[in-house]
Amino acid sequence: MVWMGVDLGEARVGLALSDPELTFAHPEGNIEVHGDSFHALDAVIGIIEENDVDVVVVGLPLMLDGSVGASGKKATRWGRNLSRRVEDAVASNDWHGGSAPQVVMRDERLTTVMAHDGLRSAGIAERWHRARVDQQSAVLILQSALDARSQEERDR
Repeated sequence: MVWMGVDLGEARVGLALSDPELTFAHPEGNIEVHGDSFHALDAVIGIIEENDVDVVVVGLPLMLDGSVGASGKKATRWGRNLSRRVEDAVASNDWHGGSAPQVVMRDERLTTVMAHDGLRSAGIAERWHRARVDQQSAVLILQSALDARSQEERDR
C-alpha cells in the first residue's frame, strides 16, 4: 500500500510518497505548472499509476480561521478533477495501476512555513528553498495523514 501527498502551488505541484508500511513520507519531486496546477493532472496520474497509489492526500489551504477561501476552493476542484479523471481512465480500461485511489483533502495550514523552517534547520540556503519547498510541504501533508491513520489504528 502506498499513499501520495500533493501540495498545489502556483509555480510547482509538490509530491511525496509513503513507504509501503505507511510509516514515513518522502519527497517525490515537483511538477512545474507555471501558474495553473491543473496542468499537473496528467503527470500526477502517471505517478499514481507507476507507484500503485491507494490514497492521494491533497493539501487543502484553509484560511487561518478554518474557513475555505479561493485557494481552498481551487484545491477542492483539483481533487475532484483528479478523482474524475482516474475514474474515467479505469472505466475506459486506460488505467494501468491497481484500483482507483481514494482522493482525500487534508488541512495544510502553515505547511509552507514549516517546510521553510525545516529546510533552514537542515542547513539549506534560502536561495535553494524554492526548488524544494513544495515537495517538502507535500511530505508534511502526507506525514500528518499517515500519523493520523496510525493514531486511529492505535485507538481502536
